[in-house]
Amino acid sequence: MLIFANHQYLLLLVLVPLLPLLYGLARALRKQRIGKFGDPELVNALMPSWSGAKGWVRLVLFDLAFLCFVIGLARPQMGAKLQEKETKGAEIMICLDVSNSMLAKDYSPNRLERAKLAISRITDKLQGDRIGLIIFAGTSFVQLPITNDYVSAKMFLGSISTESIPVQGTAIGDAVLTAARGFSAQSEKSRAIIVITDGENHEDDPVDAAKQAADLGIKVYTIGVGSLRGEPIPMDGDLLKDKDGNIVVTHLDEGTLRRMAEVGGGAYVHAGNEEFGLNPIINDINRMEEEYFKSMVFEEYDELYMYFFAVALALLVIEMLIGSRRWKRSLF
Repeated sequence: MLIFANHQYLLLLVLVPLLPLLYGLARALRKQRIGKFGDPELVNALMPSWSGAKGWVRLVLFDLAFLCFVIGLARPQMGAKLQEKETKGAEIMICLDVSNSMLAKDYSPNRLERAKLAISRITDKLQGDRIGLIIFAGTSFVQLPITNDYVSAKMFLGSISTESIPVQGTAIGDAVLTAARGFSAQSEKSRAIIVITDGENHEDDPVDAAKQAADLGIKVYTIGVGSLRGEPIPMDGDLLKDKDGNIVVTHLDEGTLRRMAEVGGGAYVHAGNEEFGLNPIINDINRMEEEYFKSMVFEEYDELYMYFFAVALALLVIEMLIGSRRWKRSLF
């Protein structure tokens, strides 16, 4: 697997196609200026040693040298050995509500997108902790098994929508039990479930599910998303209506979420638009006893930057040796 340790330098590659364009423009402007002084053929005859073709050859060599130099700066590396790596931290399963009620716009741009943004920001701060993702509506589904690969976690997070689960509803209890089964065999103490939902449960008993998780030594935290006054649900350019034609209004059920956190040994947080509530929960989880986890990763890499620097140097030397004058002698 090829990776770049300093991938930010790859942005300089946009200059590679620009250099020939700028050189061609400069040549055209030069030819235009020469045309103002007289006949271009006569001017060329007065400069018999100047070679236009060599200018392009030198430019191509310099451009290739610049390309190799930028790739070298980015430090390309090749995975050389698969090693067992030990990390320490906690295991966190996040249960994210993807029912239609999460489309309500009392958060910007809506409840679901705001929750996804908060989770994404949290993954940037995790160090050593392992994270998994459960999505739920009328049923629950393991979107991402427990892992310390935060890049994959953000990729899976980006693909989530209210269409990720076709069965509508809000089965919070089923999501908690699915999360409880998703922890690794290595974890025994530092385990936590974070449920992000508006709390409007229609399918099962989430409080009992939280108690079952607590009996297994798993802490259950809840984050309430939504307003107490209620909010309509946008759907296909209109507002969601019930079978009688009345507009459906979704309310935050804080009571259920508070009871879940209480029996689960965790805490309840009402998400705000600015501070969503994940930060204080993660800080509380970090105070739990850390556990050691083992995983197989590419730990050692072969550095390849020196080869690209060598090629860049060789091309620059050739470019300087070519010069800009015509060859004085013909091969024949």
